[in-house]
Amino acid sequence: MEMQMLHIFRNTPLGRETLLESAYFCKRLDILPVVYVPAYVKFLMYFENDVVQVDLDGSYLRSPDTARDHVVEIVESMGLPAPKFLELKHFTASTLPDIPVDYDFMCCPRSITDMSSKIGLGYIGPRVRRIVQNARFPVYIPSAVFKPWQSLAVMFGGSANALKALKLGIRLSRISGFPLDVFTQEGRRKRKDYEDIIDSEGLGVEMDKYVRRWRFFESRSFAENLYEIPHDALIVLGAYGHGLIKELFFGSTMETLQTVSPNSMLIVGPNYRASV
Repeated sequence: MEMQMLHIFRNTPLGRETLLESAYFCKRLDILPVVYVPAYVKFLMYFENDVVQVDLDGSYLRSPDTARDHVVEIVESMGLPAPKFLELKHFTASTLPDIPVDYDFMCCPRSITDMSSKIGLGYIGPRVRRIVQNARFPVYIPSAVFKPWQSLAVMFGGSANALKALKLGIRLSRISGFPLDVFTQEGRRKRKDYEDIIDSEGLGVEMDKYVRRWRFFESRSFAENLYEIPHDALIVLGAYGHGLIKELFFGSTMETLQTVSPNSMLIVGPNYRASV
């Protein structure tokens, strides 16, 4: 079955850049873009353990008479066929549509609810965080302006979610043909500990085949070492929640990364389940 990515289109210059990012992602990974052109300022996503209501700002409804033409033009400019448009079938209320959650990927700018003037490098909106926290699919968070990525960079810290991100990075490297680098910030664990984790998961052969280099940072802070990630790499990483009190936080590594790095990110949440 063909993989699909859901994209919520904003008919503005910023929305154009975001769709260019999605279209490039789809082209490199042989994915079908599915585009929703909003007709309402709210929608619901029914996940297994949560219902996320997204409240869009008015710019998502701008110029509906040109939105679909712009989508087709942008997607076809990447050499892709015309995209599939999401036609809504289910509504919780007359102006509150339900968006399916059975996609392979979803593109979310850092915030899908706040006006563009509020969007900063170190800010990921709470609705986007809840989608990451609940989705079975990875969430693609593009850079503010379209920039083609030419490699993959997996942040690997040895956790169960980091292993999911590593497996996804290997899979995407295999599909796209782009080189894969792995980055590990040594802390309480040492290099041998991380290597043992890889071996225990049976990933040694795939690491040898697909990973161009595995960089271990033994000194300096994580924020300083982020300079070593290629500027044109797609970062793949795992994120996780911390219970009710800190449910909107992803952990210190994620918080540092989103604040310091301008790279596009593909985030694997705790409920991610790899496609067959």
